[in-house]
Amino acid sequence: MPILNHLRQIIDSLEPGESRNLDEQESKRLLQAYDVPVVPGEVAQSRSEAQSAAASLGFPVVAKGLGSQLSHKSELGLVKLDLQSLEALSAAYAELLETGGSDLEGVLIQPQVQGRREFLAGMFRDAVFGPVIMFGLGGIFTEGLADIALGIAPLKEQEAAFMLEEIRSAALLNHFRGEAPVAKDRLVRILSALSRIASEYPDITEIDINPLKITPQGDILGVDALVVCKKQVEPSYKPAPQSPEAIGKLFYPRSIAFIGASAQLGKWGHMLVVNTLTGEFKGEVYLVNPKGGTIAGQPCFCSLAEVPGSVDLAIVTIPVAKVMDLIPEMEHKGIRNMVLITSGFGETGAAGKELEHKLVKAAEQAGILILGPNTMGLNNPHINFFCTGSVVQPKAGSTAMVSQSGNMGAQLLSFAVQQGIGIRAFSGSGNEAMLTIEDFMDGFAVDPLTKTVMLYLESVKDGPRFFQSAKKLTGKKPVILLKGGTSQAGNKAAASHTGAMSSDARVFDALCRQTGIIKVDGPNDLLDLSAAFSSLPLPRGSRVGIMTLGGGWGVITADLCAKYGLEVPELSPEIIRSLDALLPAYWSRSNPVDLVGERDLSLPIKALEILLSWDACDAVINMGILGRRVFVDDYIQAVQAVDPSYSQEELGQATGMVADFEKEYIARIATCMTYSNKPVFGVRLATGNQDQVVMEVPGCPFKTVFYPSPEQAVKACAEMYRYYNYLKKN
Repeated sequence: MPILNHLRQIIDSLEPGESRNLDEQESKRLLQAYDVPVVPGEVAQSRSEAQSAAASLGFPVVAKGLGSQLSHKSELGLVKLDLQSLEALSAAYAELLETGGSDLEGVLIQPQVQGRREFLAGMFRDAVFGPVIMFGLGGIFTEGLADIALGIAPLKEQEAAFMLEEIRSAALLNHFRGEAPVAKDRLVRILSALSRIASEYPDITEIDINPLKITPQGDILGVDALVVCKKQVEPSYKPAPQSPEAIGKLFYPRSIAFIGASAQLGKWGHMLVVNTLTGEFKGEVYLVNPKGGTIAGQPCFCSLAEVPGSVDLAIVTIPVAKVMDLIPEMEHKGIRNMVLITSGFGETGAAGKELEHKLVKAAEQAGILILGPNTMGLNNPHINFFCTGSVVQPKAGSTAMVSQSGNMGAQLLSFAVQQGIGIRAFSGSGNEAMLTIEDFMDGFAVDPLTKTVMLYLESVKDGPRFFQSAKKLTGKKPVILLKGGTSQAGNKAAASHTGAMSSDARVFDALCRQTGIIKVDGPNDLLDLSAAFSSLPLPRGSRVGIMTLGGGWGVITADLCAKYGLEVPELSPEIIRSLDALLPAYWSRSNPVDLVGERDLSLPIKALEILLSWDACDAVINMGILGRRVFVDDYIQAVQAVDPSYSQEELGQATGMVADFEKEYIARIATCMTYSNKPVFGVRLATGNQDQVVMEVPGCPFKTVFYPSPEQAVKACAEMYRYYNYLKKN
């Protein structure tokens, strides 16, 4: 097509980094080549040509100044609307000539399009994630309301369709004040066309169709359009992908050498050694320090060459200036994996980045894989391998965790231990000079022991690869992510922390929605959702049965369900009859089910089983049933203080009865989930110092989960259902 050849000529004429705008007519012709509907128009180079074009198109018409330098025509007074006659057109033409000056390359004449509804569609290139498709409310409301939806290209049709429903003004796409609904399939094709243009022409950096006007008949027409071309420069350095097998070897070493081992308390070379040894790692451990001697009860070798056996993994804590010299020593020793704790590389600025690149090049030539630099270490509880700066030894489990922040990683690991979340593997990724977050994601996707993935991110180096890796991983396993650097201050801090760039928060949010990543707002949400996803079956619907030992909690939880998009259906007559047989006559006969404070410890279990048998119930939230032990313990202490006449045996029977019930209740919940395949979310009446969120039940594939508050339970249920929907649609 002529316009495509013209476009190629324009792009070929540009120098790297140089840009050029297509004028409105050129932009529209390009869009027409991809079947995007636009308002027809004719370019006039004289008054008579303008009059001829208007007569051909039919009055009323619009006259616009045309030129590659005239990208904001309305603001410049270069758009004349609703011209009803030749006289009005002549006057408008004269004004355009005077206002446009030397930048005016012609006058575009097009018919006046009627329609009260205006949207926009477009594309821009994000610095990290590449082409992003935009759809939203257009016209004069674009900047003021910012009602837009974003999608990362390449865009599937179903992803484009979801964008239409995501904007707040989506109701305008339906019947509106006597006007016909919009053909949404045509809008989907427009967004898909923009995605194709972005993929086929990487030197097109921006497309803007605004307004995208909707006629009273529901037809769609692009009234104005702008296409910006910019010759792309060579992309910045991106680490080469690493295979899952190579990553696996980092987490399963048979022998470790600590290069830079230290006897000084508080130094990394001492903490890592001590923590690894106390974790009872079963492989060989060698310490290397030029002074020799003994550290932590282990002999110290003066050099790596003196180590008698083979070494699978080197843990390096030596000063930054000595790291380069270590590469040939490791190559000679046959060491293929390095965990580089040492900082002072890319996170320090340009000189540090250059040094980091040189190190990576030398390591690649030597066949050495580097985790870090500036990392806090890694753990694999499945082989008692705990090599991080903090003394945290989580139990073996199925939740894999990667953190770009060492401090955040240590905190999350500690919280995971407190909540009873089992860890598949943990790594601080540091500067990601060689081994990146995308490599970890690809590895977790094929690792049979990983069931849930937890990530703390501040930046992404390879946006398109992250997008593809996320899609591949979330199609198999839930990914729960906390993103740092979403504010201006946080973004600046992240850049100084990791030496990488953080993308626009709205683009990253769109990526998470599109790939099925569950993005959370804080560390507590990260752990709450990890507890649920690693322990419970997914809800296959949004309908929740609520069971509580007090009415107030039930009301609050029903309100929370409405807030987070869950339903609280009315009880069926059959369920009411079943509960009537258990509960006193004055129970609520509604959902939430109030157990009205009954002390019969068997009632909650029976009521739970009834709710789980209900076809209109996809999940159960039970509250105030577990945790009575805390109140009983406090009550017994009070009794002992004021009335010593009670025997320890008598008081112990009371606490023992409640403890036995809670143990049985926990086990029965896990059993009920096994046969019903429906999740049960718990909320404790009170939480003791030793109480965990996750409790394992021997012989059951699921675990029992109890949170301190109703909102935690409702949010977990809502996010699990949202992920279930993502899997079903993809």
